Amino acid sequence: MNEQTNTFLPINRTEMNDLGWDRPDFVYVTGDAYVDHPSFGVSIISRVLESEGFRVAILSQPDYKSAEPFKEFGRPRLGFLVTAGNIDSMVAHYSVAKRRRNYDYYSAGGKMGKRPDRATIVYCNRIREAYGDIPIVIGGLEASLRRFAHYDYWDDKVRRSILVDSRADILTYGMGENILRRIAFLLDKGVPVKKIRDVRGTCYLANPDDAVHFPVAAEFDYNELKTDKKKYADAFGVQYKNQDSINGKAIIEHYDNKVLVQNPPMPPLEREELDAVYALPYMRTYHPSYEKEGGVPAIEEVRFSITHNRGCFGACNFCALAFHQGRTVRSRSEESVLKEAKLITEMPDFKGYIHDVGGPTANFRYPACDHQLKHGVCSNKKCLAPTPCKNLKVDHSEYMEMLSKIEKLPKVKKVFIRSGIRFDYLMYDKDDSFFKKLVSDHVSGQLKVAPEHISDRVLDCMGKPHIDVYNAFKKKYFDLCREIGKEQYLVPYLMSSHPGSTVNEAIELACYLKAEHYAPEQVQDYYPTPGTASTVMYYTGINPLTGKKVYVPTTYEEKSQQRALLQFNKPDNAAKVRSALIKAGREDLIGFGGNCLVKPERAPHFEKKSPKNAQKGKKDGKKPQKTPKTAPKQNKRSDNPLNKKSGKRK
Repeated sequence: MNEQTNTFLPINRTEMNDLGWDRPDFVYVTGDAYVDHPSFGVSIISRVLESEGFRVAILSQPDYKSAEPFKEFGRPRLGFLVTAGNIDSMVAHYSVAKRRRNYDYYSAGGKMGKRPDRATIVYCNRIREAYGDIPIVIGGLEASLRRFAHYDYWDDKVRRSILVDSRADILTYGMGENILRRIAFLLDKGVPVKKIRDVRGTCYLANPDDAVHFPVAAEFDYNELKTDKKKYADAFGVQYKNQDSINGKAIIEHYDNKVLVQNPPMPPLEREELDAVYALPYMRTYHPSYEKEGGVPAIEEVRFSITHNRGCFGACNFCALAFHQGRTVRSRSEESVLKEAKLITEMPDFKGYIHDVGGPTANFRYPACDHQLKHGVCSNKKCLAPTPCKNLKVDHSEYMEMLSKIEKLPKVKKVFIRSGIRFDYLMYDKDDSFFKKLVSDHVSGQLKVAPEHISDRVLDCMGKPHIDVYNAFKKKYFDLCREIGKEQYLVPYLMSSHPGSTVNEAIELACYLKAEHYAPEQVQDYYPTPGTASTVMYYTGINPLTGKKVYVPTTYEEKSQQRALLQFNKPDNAAKVRSALIKAGREDLIGFGGNCLVKPERAPHFEKKSPKNAQKGKKDGKKPQKTPKTAPKQNKRSDNPLNKKSGKRK
């Protein structure tokens, strides 16, 4: 076995020969360009396997139209690892309107067309053409979130598990370091891939009478799930509640003469293990072969950023983090984070700015409560919404101390926090020290947070806190900005057409924005993606976590009206806004009054206001009170898959 390299892993036979290999142990096929940075799953898994003595070759974005490109390295000794890349290939290719995107953040030069739709399935079938029954292990976000029968927004139907369609041998879900270590060791010992059945964090296909190695929570039949929406919602509820490594059980899905078995989750990496993963010898950039095409755009978001944690107990229903990384938070040590920060400061193009010290949720460092450490996460309630659990532990002191130490490093001018700050968790902290430091030292002109909506009904469906928490946060934020003498902005992320939102809720949000004098440049139309509770609501009209019925806007007309209402100020949206208001019986909001959202279609002639009339609205000669400023521009993240990669909308 080889020692760890201090260069990129080989991406072609020439580079493999230069290393003196006769063949690799694993060929890792990915739908993304090869970027050797710890923000990319392929890089982490390949470096972890390398650290264990395995030879890993990277087959990046192979031509999928034939099996020949999959023979680049010859037959690997142990098998193929396959991933669609950092995000689901369908999300990478299509907008929420199902229109083909024109830019790919994970391909060289942003060029589209480097990977196929449903990349995991296509790659696996090409490997089978090339090498027959060679072991194939699939993983990454696409495989993880499609491991069970799942509603597919693009086909508008319930598809089979991706393990069935791909013809792979094993599916790994969640964070895969220890899962792949175990599988690699077993394969290396000569255990046939069909006999690997007891590894946590995996799914496999078996005969109905084969023994299952863990207690079983429930069994379901695909033929029922694809037609019975109630059973489908119930099945997701069971899957969601068994996503914890401490109390999770196995789940079985029947597919004609085979059964899919999901073993319980692999425990999350503890601090020492995370530190070891992030200490591996990453090159921290894309392979030099992409330089001629302008590099890989996705690196720009993370080049000078640090991930300090994993998992998220926020558990928003529209976010797949709970189903992938899980709700149990783990974090790296201060020493590990500082070591990475020092590495960044030595990079030749470092300008003195650490762009982010965050993760799925930037201000989480530990599990939500002591109970989680012994008994796992609660299966019947959330930690933060709609109100905080009485057992919630809120403490920003370690995070604040770590940021302060990074700021003191030579060459560091500023440390920003750009990944999702959970504003409700921040408000629950009785110590204002971190809030003050955040506003004073770590905001790059504007802070982005995600209230998402203002309607209690919609927020409950989202798994978010009610709007009074955001309002209190906003007031405190601007109060602190004034105290330190800084003019800074607040950018609220908003979502239209989420399950639970009727036109009336959209109107309610539009009126709120009008009163706040805030005109969002972009909003997110709800995008049903695999592995989320909100997607189940969208398909079934049932909240899988409560069993209650939910209203779902699904028609193009209503979805476009709800989106237009959130941007009522745009002239191009006027007709849709008027139509929605008339339909809802809210003609009182059509006109010229201060509360009106849109002008009538044909405005009557009005004489110019006299100076006397022009003064209306002022009292005693005083100027109207100013509303605290919000950002005049939002970042264009509305439907940007790059911003979805780590669940940053908190």
